[in-house]
Amino acid sequence: MSVDLHPSRPADLLRASPEEADRLLDRLEQHVPVRPPLYPLPEGSGTEAIVFGDTHGDWRSTEALVERYRAGDRALIGLGDYIDRPPDDCGAGSVANSLYLLELAAERPDRVVLVQGNHETTRRIPALPHELAEEVDALWGPESSRYDRLMGLLERGPLAVTTANGAFLAHAGFPRAPRPGPWTGWFDRIDEETIAEIVWAECGASRIRRGAAMPWVARDLERFLESSGMRIMIRGHDPDLNGTAVYGGRCLTLHTTRVFERYGGVVIARLPLDRPLRSVADVEVEHLPTEGRQFRDPG
Repeated sequence: MSVDLHPSRPADLLRASPEEADRLLDRLEQHVPVRPPLYPLPEGSGTEAIVFGDTHGDWRSTEALVERYRAGDRALIGLGDYIDRPPDDCGAGSVANSLYLLELAAERPDRVVLVQGNHETTRRIPALPHELAEEVDALWGPESSRYDRLMGLLERGPLAVTTANGAFLAHAGFPRAPRPGPWTGWFDRIDEETIAEIVWAECGASRIRRGAAMPWVARDLERFLESSGMRIMIRGHDPDLNGTAVYGGRCLTLHTTRVFERYGGVVIARLPLDRPLRSVADVEVEHLPTEGRQFRDPG
């Protein structure tokens, strides 16, 4: 069921007063859903999902992808890292981007899912850079509760999403440590090792190594997909794999920010929900019109 909250434009959020920000946080705390760590996308969420990767405060690209989402019978799934590293022309982009997305999640909790990335789980495993607190202070003064409330809202997102037709979506990876019982039970007790595997682990095909978790390779993915019954994985995290299918067409990485557009553009994916998936060849990758653009000012 949708909630008529009339989501703001991100540029308007940058002009909000401290009192307006507090009222918005009040509304979001009432309406943004708290998801379980593993969240099955409900059937009836649309014929396809618009999936986007790391936006990192690039609310201008977020606005462009939301136009795609609103243009049809669609769900919207974010893969994490909505904050930190905003482009220069987005101002306090981490604040504007995250609040805008949270308003969408509050408006359509049945259609909008915001998976947590390593920057949303930074209060458990620190991620750098982490600029959200400074942005909040710059906009509304040094009141730490606003930062805590905003982070608390971002932490309501799941760590992973599944679709009925076989897609597993997470920020970086998947649980690998041996565990008894069905695979869904791996998400029942989330410790720091599991969080690191899901939001920090690089794909072995990437050249990036952050050191927070061991990279996973093709055989690890194959084992996970076989045990879970999933067909493909869609993820973010590694910008050098942006828009690239790896491991026999079983894995697709997305980045949706101009900060990293040199690695393949500013892209989203259209994930079909109404038919079985065979490989990521069934998923259409699109470039956003913000790609290659700079804007004059963040207002």
